[in-house]
Amino acid sequence: MSIDQHIEELRAELRNAVDRTERGEIMEALEMALAEREVIWAELEGQLSAEPPF
Repeated sequence: MSIDQHIEELRAELRNAVDRTERGEIMEALEMALAEREVIWAELEGQLSAEPPF
């Protein structure tokens, strides 16, 4: 499962969550997944440079 799929799944779970505790747990997992995606994007931007590799 890709990180984007995981984020969308967590968002769907959050929409359907009724219990306050469950909502909190899902929100925490969603925040972690979003942060992980930001790290992935930052790493990719660092690898994709306009300068030649030598």
